[in-house]
Amino acid sequence: MHHEESFFQDPRSWVAIAFVIFFVLFGRKIWGALTAMLDKRADDIRAELAEAQRLRKEAEAMMQDAKSRRDAAVADAKALIEGAKAEAARVAAAAAAEAEASAARRERMATDRIAAAEKAAVDEVRIAAADIAAKAASQVIRETLSADAGNALVDRAIGEITSALAARRAA
Repeated sequence: MHHEESFFQDPRSWVAIAFVIFFVLFGRKIWGALTAMLDKRADDIRAELAEAQRLRKEAEAMMQDAKSRRDAAVADAKALIEGAKAEAARVAAAAAAEAEASAARRERMATDRIAAAEKAAVDEVRIAAADIAAKAASQVIRETLSADAGNALVDRAIGEITSALAARRAA
């Protein structure tokens, strides 16, 4: 009951023959399509690698530029700080000089006020002394001087007024 089938009666044989014929007829086209697809994929990968390398170089250049700009900014900041310190020292020196000059002016003004007050006080004392002397002289003259002697004294004083006024104008 078991009988052996021939090679051409076996369905697996026909599948194998069909498979060989299929690859003989379409193998080159499939192989060409597969290699073209793989070549395209390899070209895409090469292009991506080239783009990545270009981007890396750009990034490195940008990083160098950023570093140089940062270094320049740091140098500028240091220069600004030094300038600000110098300006602050100059302003402090100017303020100290102005304060010293202001103190000297105030001291001069106070000295002038004191001198003016002293002069006013001396003038007041002189005026008071002159008033007291005039009153005392008036009292002494009233008590000791006669009318004829008083008239002679007044005449002599009137005569001396012109020479006293001339001496004052000359001075």
